[in-house]
Amino acid sequence: MNRVPTLGLGGVALAAAVAVAVAGCGGGSPSAGGGSAYARPASAGTGPVAAKVATRNTKLGTVLVDGRGRTLYLFEKDKGTASSCYGACASVWPPLTTGRHATGAGLLHARLGASARHDGKTGVTVDGHPVYTYAGDRHPGDVTGQGLDQFGAEWYALAPNGHKIDHGS
Repeated sequence: MNRVPTLGLGGVALAAAVAVAVAGCGGGSPSAGGGSAYARPASAGTGPVAAKVATRNTKLGTVLVDGRGRTLYLFEKDKGTASSCYGACASVWPPLTTGRHATGAGLLHARLGASARHDGKTGVTVDGHPVYTYAGDRHPGDVTGQGLDQFGAEWYALAPNGHKIDHGS
């Protein structure tokens, strides 16, 4: 299995500065066409894309989010860095994937990494766990996937330290 090296604290600090400079802070907003910029797939651009991880305040407190403000979740069925979510599961719980490496802002001692998925993509990991967004979250900062039991295990939003948030379900 090919692995992308995990960023150390110095790498996370540098990545955080780059992520903030490139992505800015705040959430998405609806587009003029009535649709949501939030709903666009992360792979809409061309070429490999570096995944971004940041933080956002929600009703659960501060959680980790992707570059579009979507809450990141861990799946308790996953073992180590290996994902257990493919097919129908991945259509409801899309994995955060990257074409290069992940950058982070606001993480507190959590380590960003990546691992090869069986579908040929490279999944982002936080503190050794593959991370996912939830199709039911309609707006940046939504946490409607919190505590759901789907596809054989429960799903939890992640705190800035990379640990699951197990309240608020």
